[in-house]
Amino acid sequence: MLLSPLASAIVMQRELSRLVGAEHVLEVPAQSPYNHDAARRRGLEGRAEAVVLPGSAGEVADVVRWCYSHDVPIVARGGGTGLTGGAVPTEGGIVCSLERLRAVRELEPALWRIHPEAGVSTRHVQRLARENGLFFGPDPGASEQSQIGGNVATNAGGPHALKHGVTGAWVRGLEAVLAPGELVQLGGWAGKDVAGYDLKSLLVGSEGTLGVITAVRLRLLPAPEAAIALVVFMPTRAEGCAAILDVLAAGITPSALDFIDSETLEMVAGGYPGVLPAKGGFALLAEVDGSRAEVEAQRRALLEVLEGSSMAIEEPADSVALWRWRDGFNGVVTAVRGAKVSEDVAFPVERLAEGLERFEQIAARHGLRSCAWGHGGDGNVHATVLVDPGSEAELDAAQAAGEELFALTVSLGGSIAAEHGVGRLKRGLLESQWDARAVELHEEIKRAFDPKGLLNPGKKLARDPAVSERIASG
Repeated sequence: MLLSPLASAIVMQRELSRLVGAEHVLEVPAQSPYNHDAARRRGLEGRAEAVVLPGSAGEVADVVRWCYSHDVPIVARGGGTGLTGGAVPTEGGIVCSLERLRAVRELEPALWRIHPEAGVSTRHVQRLARENGLFFGPDPGASEQSQIGGNVATNAGGPHALKHGVTGAWVRGLEAVLAPGELVQLGGWAGKDVAGYDLKSLLVGSEGTLGVITAVRLRLLPAPEAAIALVVFMPTRAEGCAAILDVLAAGITPSALDFIDSETLEMVAGGYPGVLPAKGGFALLAEVDGSRAEVEAQRRALLEVLEGSSMAIEEPADSVALWRWRDGFNGVVTAVRGAKVSEDVAFPVERLAEGLERFEQIAARHGLRSCAWGHGGDGNVHATVLVDPGSEAELDAAQAAGEELFALTVSLGGSIAAEHGVGRLKRGLLESQWDARAVELHEEIKRAFDPKGLLNPGKKLARDPAVSERIASG
């Protein structure tokens, strides 16, 4: 006998309550924050049938097992700060929020390692490392809200990924729940481990589509003794991008080498903790870290490379204020017209100038004001158009400009996703970037880990969803 939707919801609530406690199973009104993540500003929302807050890895396994046995989709959720809709329950089902998994199971400063559960905030990991004379390099945005499990699941980056790597570079091992509800350990503390396929790395960046990460083994490093930042103002975009190549060619290893184009500079000028040149056309924000001797040597090397072509070079006394200014770009740019649409792509660094110029032309053809900033040392661009949120025509134009940008990115040998993941918003785009056999392998891996397709369904699809569904059905 089939149950009515209401009766089914009551049964689901009762059975999930038995697994995690009634107080940790939430009903989901339409306006619940669990129905969206930061992609809500792009109009993306879903509707979960229930939200479950397990308190242990074992309870996560119980929830996944129940969902798998009842054919209920399950969406793992961290801090909800994702920008591509990876944590949105677009297919209904259950949101499994990991916010209660907040234990730090192990912190061994002498061994340079930490073992947090998935719900520990990124900032807390950074803080614990710093308090023990150590350093955790990844610095994605919203670090107070984002959780380490979500950072691993999206392989999040940040300005300092140029030298220190994206989150996955710091992962030694994972604990995860795999279908149909088994808790497994992948990787570990061994310094060298080449025994078998690197299953751990398949989970890193999988956005909850292969399993639910419950805890992470992270390596740490001794904290750099010193760091200095330089803000370098260049006359033009072409000269600024050439300067990035000059820095890399000189063998300098900046921890960060960000760029800010002229349109962005104009909008964020009021918050700059220093003096902006009157006609700065492009800016580089370079930071170096290491021992005091290394930092000073790299500082001199940067000045030697950049002084001849720059309009001005500033060395801010307060680097904290400088990075606070840099971290605030999103809000300032959004406020100019009430909304913006940003796409996170990566060009090969030697094609950065061409990519930026052609993106500006794309936006202009669609009648949109554009700007761009990002992590120039690795070609990561936050390509942005400003829109009136009440104008359907402008929102449609932004969508069309984004599609042209993705095609441009692929044609230049870049990537349609640099550090924010694929999620729902970029599903189907990977097909244009990869060879056909690689796309097939991507889909075969998904089926091997998740034969029923219940783990974060509809996300990180390599090709058009209709094609994927035909293949999956046989």
